[in-house]
Amino acid sequence: MLISNPLLRRLKHGPILADGAMGTMLYARGISFDRCFDELNLSNPTLVQEIHRDYLRAGAEIIETNTFGANRFKLARFGLERKVRDINLRGVKIAREAREIAGANAFVFGSVGPLGHFVSPLGGITEAEAQAAFKEQIEGLLEGGADAIIIETISDLNELRIAVAAARDVTNDLPLVAQMSFTEDVDTVVGNTPEQIAAIMCDLQVDVIGANCSVGPAGTFEAVKRIVAALCDLEPRPFISVMPNAGFPARIGERYMYVSSPQYFAEYTPRFINELGATIIGGCCGTTPDHIAAMRRTLDTLHPTATPHVVIVEKPPIIKRDETTPGMTSTSRKLREKLNAGKWITSVEIDPPRGLNPTKVLQGAAMLKELGVDCINIGDSPLAKVRMDCVSLAVMIQHQIGLETIIHFTTRDRNLMALQAQLIGAHTLGIRNVLALTGDPPRMGDYPNATAVYDIDSVGLIKILKRLNEGRDWAGTSIGSNADFVIACALDMLRANADPNELDRFHLKLQAGADLVMTQPIYDAAILREFLQRYGDKYGTVEKPILLGVLPLMSSKHAEFMHNEVPGITLTDDARQRMKDAGERGIEEGIKLAQELLIDAKDYVAGTYLMPSFGRYEVCGELVKVLEDKMH
Repeated sequence: MLISNPLLRRLKHGPILADGAMGTMLYARGISFDRCFDELNLSNPTLVQEIHRDYLRAGAEIIETNTFGANRFKLARFGLERKVRDINLRGVKIAREAREIAGANAFVFGSVGPLGHFVSPLGGITEAEAQAAFKEQIEGLLEGGADAIIIETISDLNELRIAVAAARDVTNDLPLVAQMSFTEDVDTVVGNTPEQIAAIMCDLQVDVIGANCSVGPAGTFEAVKRIVAALCDLEPRPFISVMPNAGFPARIGERYMYVSSPQYFAEYTPRFINELGATIIGGCCGTTPDHIAAMRRTLDTLHPTATPHVVIVEKPPIIKRDETTPGMTSTSRKLREKLNAGKWITSVEIDPPRGLNPTKVLQGAAMLKELGVDCINIGDSPLAKVRMDCVSLAVMIQHQIGLETIIHFTTRDRNLMALQAQLIGAHTLGIRNVLALTGDPPRMGDYPNATAVYDIDSVGLIKILKRLNEGRDWAGTSIGSNADFVIACALDMLRANADPNELDRFHLKLQAGADLVMTQPIYDAAILREFLQRYGDKYGTVEKPILLGVLPLMSSKHAEFMHNEVPGITLTDDARQRMKDAGERGIEEGIKLAQELLIDAKDYVAGTYLMPSFGRYEVCGELVKVLEDKMH
């Protein structure tokens, strides 16, 4: 694996707590067993997300997607076999959104269960059919942005082997968890032993091996104990996971109840960790947020420092202020200084959280600072979805992390008075860099009936910022002293190359006073050269520094989605073919493509504006490390 994966790094710090049952919670909330639980990702995503958030509130650091049965064979029972991609992709997005709203530093595991029919020679599904089904499901999970793949509740070692091979055929960049399901006799229902499973999984180099489902904590403990014993002489040795059922279910009236209490799970928690060396613990059927909360309390007692927290101080650090310019700090002047000195700039985009907790976002900013990123771009409710105010997050990042920011600021939601009032306030709080945007229309987002303001567009906003830098508001009233905003404007080179009106509009932005140009992502430096030639033929040289937009690709599926479904992004045939040929090493190839692009474009731009997909900041961080020696 090219990248030091965040999950694998986290597991080295100590045990991590996963969530409990999804199906049990859906059943408890009135969903009958004759429904397709996985289909709820499409028809009732709010319910699924509420359960994810309950587990996050209970202290889970891992949440599994509601996709356990989302393969073509199981979905066919409900006539949904053509919905495999949609259900899996949506399942990941629901979990990621739950994490984002909770602000939790948690991982999203893409859940893959058994096919529901035995594979030949035990059953009628051929090995090729099984591998195709697993691959189809895992591609959907990867496309949705899962942090890891967990193959679980498998009772046939041959089926597990096929599933692991399918996962590795799709991606070699994500961690892989493989869990078998055992009987009371500590074998699987087809007679596979823990020792056999340990040997095969080591050969296949899975990252985590363990057991889940079927039996309660005692039975699962014994099965994993034998796996651990068998691993003693095997290399490389994977991490260990334990996720038991809450005992055996008992039918009481019309309902099924599990007998193992949260306290019982709490009592087994130290045994899982100390005696088995488990690094992932959690629950399966019958477990609830109460079980996970009980395990959390015990885990925090055993390993109070196991979870690495973002470095956030109670009081902001003392930052030297420039008394001649109100609000100016040592953090908020670096971008201008580097631009003036002609130094290479690296900025990374972070979207504000959709909820009240900014911890995960702040941790991402802290990690990027350690890697040498110059500044953080902060979206302004992108795609017209409600998120934390960009100015508030920018202030937290600058004061708590000590990293400069560029806020994206739109005219969509604020009238002419509010625009100026908030910009003056942002300046006083130390925000100096603003990307002037018109903004996505409300109809694209969560509130399609909301009223868009648009008193002015991005060109008008640039003029307002320029006027503030001259010490006056738009009406000509003095604001006491000159503001010191670095004014950035957006550029879509593909559109400007195709439409002369877009070229003219970009020129208007420069005339209005833009100091910096930030582009939409491209995948071929020839597009940049063509744009500079077209602009030069009509208006002369672009005198302002350009930050080239780069969105590293994650997989062939991701590449095809960006090319075919995202407006303003076009991939070259070569890039698409390279991502296809890369197969399971998609992230590695995506980083190589981005590196080659920036090296090719280096003589024309002042830096780069990196856009991580699925919140995978470490991918941009890896690119920053690769480019460090080449760009300075």
